[in-house]
Amino acid sequence: MDIRRGRSVEVDFFRGVVLIVIVLDHMPGSTLSHLMLHAYALCDSAEVFVFLGGYASAAAYTAVLTARGEKAANLRFVRRCWEIYRAYLLTALLTLLSGAVLALLHLNHAMVDLTGWWPFAAQPLQQTLDIAVLRRQPYLSSVLPMYMFYALLVPAVVPLALRSRVAALALSAAVWWLARPLAVLLSIDDMANWAFNPFAWQLMFVLGIVCRLAPISERFQAGETARWFTWGAIVAVLAFAAVKLFVLTQPLPGALKQNLSVDRVINFLVIAWLAARLVRVGSIARLAQRLPAVVTVGRTGLVCFVGGTLVSLIVDTATPHTFHGFRGVLLGLAGDFVAIGALLILARGWHGWKAQQPRAAASGARCG
Repeated sequence: MDIRRGRSVEVDFFRGVVLIVIVLDHMPGSTLSHLMLHAYALCDSAEVFVFLGGYASAAAYTAVLTARGEKAANLRFVRRCWEIYRAYLLTALLTLLSGAVLALLHLNHAMVDLTGWWPFAAQPLQQTLDIAVLRRQPYLSSVLPMYMFYALLVPAVVPLALRSRVAALALSAAVWWLARPLAVLLSIDDMANWAFNPFAWQLMFVLGIVCRLAPISERFQAGETARWFTWGAIVAVLAFAAVKLFVLTQPLPGALKQNLSVDRVINFLVIAWLAARLVRVGSIARLAQRLPAVVTVGRTGLVCFVGGTLVSLIVDTATPHTFHGFRGVLLGLAGDFVAIGALLILARGWHGWKAQQPRAAASGARCG
């Protein structure tokens, strides 16, 4: 894609899909979650989420840089860091409050444990401090702290990638390779504290930046080599799916995801190549036109991420887990549709409210 393009409807669509998938994946009773990426691949929605974050950040930085200069672009991402930190605190608060309510009502004990309510109730002051300084990140809030640091890195990484994408990727790969010792050095390698090693996951973020700033040329994509790449990617995706479905019958160690293992990276890259081919032929744009509500979710990403945390907790608690077989599938599916509907309503409401703000301000200025 050309870096001079405006906002990409395909990226917003992908982000919307991923945000919906994140909600479903964190509902243990979900039926649709069994059909999502993690069910047939070694990677999951987290890789897509971080990659698209890098892509969108590069687009935003270059847009502000072109319109208002370097200082404004840098300041934009300092403010973005603060926005993400506030979203992190709100997500942590909503998670803990949900855990408290569930514990008080003696509901969904498994989810109470996931929210981290019991350690917080035992040491509220210490836990509050730990959450504020990122030593402890309750449940779904754990993806946001690394985004804060990535926002601060954008003003350095984007100019580097504009000068040399090879240098940007090489530096990122070196940091990814050293991610585990770096995490140990800074004491963020405990799975209970940092579910995502930021030194490892920055690779996905930088890949997104590079793909925005230095896309593969149309000439290459139209050539025979690209077609061979596509067939190779299809074979690789099927091979990874076979391994996940028939060989890896037990859950993989959490450290592989925490530190972004090489097999996850490879699996993501082959899937991303196929997605890019669909974008090139216009399939994703046509799908986005038919599902504008999903695009709206993608355009209100941070709000939907925070709100989705609450939606997943509420819907999972309200969905009975005592039924199995066909009835259990139907109940899980009903919960899925409620969760998706709630997220679509939240996105539409927030998008509409934001759209009204400039008009309200202009009207107030005229009245003044």
